[in-house]
Amino acid sequence: MSVANRPVHRPLSPHLQVYRPQLTSVLSILHRATGIALSVGALYLATWVIYAAASPKAYALFQSFNVSIVGRIVLGGWLFCAFYHLANGIRHLFWDAGYGFELKDAYRSGWIVVAVSLIATAVSWIVGLGLVK
Repeated sequence: MSVANRPVHRPLSPHLQVYRPQLTSVLSILHRATGIALSVGALYLATWVIYAAASPKAYALFQSFNVSIVGRIVLGGWLFCAFYHLANGIRHLFWDAGYGFELKDAYRSGWIVVAVSLIATAVSWIVGLGLVK
C-alpha cells in the first residue's frame, strides 16, 4: 500500500471535542441566529395583527399569551434579538469601512455590542412596563 492510500488517523476538520469557541465566532453565529429569530418574530407580529383584526375576543386570547411569563420571555428574547442584530450590524458597517480589524478591537467591539444589547433591552422593558415615569 502506498503512503497516499494509507488511512489517516487524525481529524480532517476541527471537531467539537478539540475546538474552543472564540468570542468572534460565537458573535457571528449569534448574529445569524438573531436574524432568523427576527424573521420568526415578524411572523409572530403578523399573527398578532391578524388576531387584532379578527375580533376583540381573538385579540384578548392572543394578548393573554403575551402577558404570560412565557409570552414575556418570547417578546423579551425578540427584543434582545432586534437590539443585538442592530448593534452588530453597525459593527459590521465599521468593518466594511475598514475599521476595527485588530483582534483587540474586534473583541472590544464585540463586548460593546453585547453590553449595548442587554442595556437597551432592559431599558426598553423598564420604560415599556411603565416602571419609570
